[in-house]
Amino acid sequence: MSQIPPSAASLRGAVDLSSLVNRAAAPAGTPAAGGAAIPAAGGPPGPGVSVPSLLLDATDATISQVLDLSNAVPVIVELWASYADASRVLAPIMQKVVLEYGGRFVLVRVDTESNPQLTSAFQAQTVPTVAAILAGRPVALFEGAQPEEAVREVLEQVLQLAAQNGVTGSAIPADGRTGAADGADAADDAEPVEEPLPPHHAEAFDAISRGDYKGAIAEYEKAIAQSPRDQLAIAGLAQVRLLDRLDGKSLDEIRSAGAVSPGDLEAQLLVADLDVSGGHVEDAFDRILLLFPTSDQPTKDALRTRLLELFEVVGTDDVRVTAARRRLTMLLY
Repeated sequence: MSQIPPSAASLRGAVDLSSLVNRAAAPAGTPAAGGAAIPAAGGPPGPGVSVPSLLLDATDATISQVLDLSNAVPVIVELWASYADASRVLAPIMQKVVLEYGGRFVLVRVDTESNPQLTSAFQAQTVPTVAAILAGRPVALFEGAQPEEAVREVLEQVLQLAAQNGVTGSAIPADGRTGAADGADAADDAEPVEEPLPPHHAEAFDAISRGDYKGAIAEYEKAIAQSPRDQLAIAGLAQVRLLDRLDGKSLDEIRSAGAVSPGDLEAQLLVADLDVSGGHVEDAFDRILLLFPTSDQPTKDALRTRLLELFEVVGTDDVRVTAARRRLTMLLY
C-alpha cells in the first residue's frame, strides 16, 4: 500500500489536475455521469454539505465540481474500466467501506474508457487506480484491487491528512444512504453491467463483497476447471489470491518481516505482493527477479509462479509486464 504524504507540503502527490482545473468550469449542479448533480461546496468547510449520494460518478466535464466539493469533504476518486476484473473486485469493497464512514467521505467513480483527460491527469497506468482530493488538491493512493482492511487503513490516513488541511465536513446524502447496511445495494447502483456474469464469476464477486476471499478463490477455480481459457477468471483468481495473502496484515508488518528476513522466500514474496497492491509494480518485479540468480531450482519455480500471477494482476498487456517478462525469459534460458 502506498504511503500517504504526511504533510500539507506534499499534498499534491504525483497528480496534476491543472489542465482540468483551469478549463471553463461547468455550472454548479450540472448532472454528472449517471444523472446525479455534484454541488459546488465552495467556502469554508461546514458541519455538513448536501450531496445527491455518497456514491457519485464524474466526467472530464464535471471534475471542477468535484474539486469544489473537496473543500468541505474528502473525496475519494476511483478510476475504473468495465473490461477490468480488478475494477469489479474493488468496486464493492470501496463502496462498502466508504458507506461505513457515514458521510465522512464521498466516493467519486470515473470511467477511464470515456474520460481520457481525467485518466491522464491521474496518471492511471492501470485500473483501478484510487486517489483522494482534499481542498482541491489530489493525493495518489493506490492501484489495483485491495483487501477491505487495507482500504480502511488508507482512508484512516486520508482522514488524518484532511484534518491537517481543514477538510473536516460531512456529506449529507439526499438518497439517505449513509451506512454499511447500504453497501450491498450500492454495487448494483454504481457498477454498470452490460451482460450477466457467468455463475462462478458472480459467486466470486459476491464472496469478495463479503470479505470471503477463500470462497472467491474456490469459485474462480471452478470457473477455470470448466473453461481453462477463461482469461477473466484467470485474472480474477490472481487478484483475489493477492487480496487473500495480504488480508489481515499491516504494511509495517510485511515490510519489517521482509527487511529482517532477506532470505525468507515467503516474506520477500509478500513484500512484492504489497508493492503491486500499492502501485509499485516495477519494485515488485525487481524484488522477485533479483532473487533468481542465487536461487535453487525449487525456489526459482516458486518465484516464477508468483511472478506470472502478478503479471495477471497488473495486466498482461502492461508495458511493465512486458519488460519484466523479457527479463524472466533471459533468466530462465
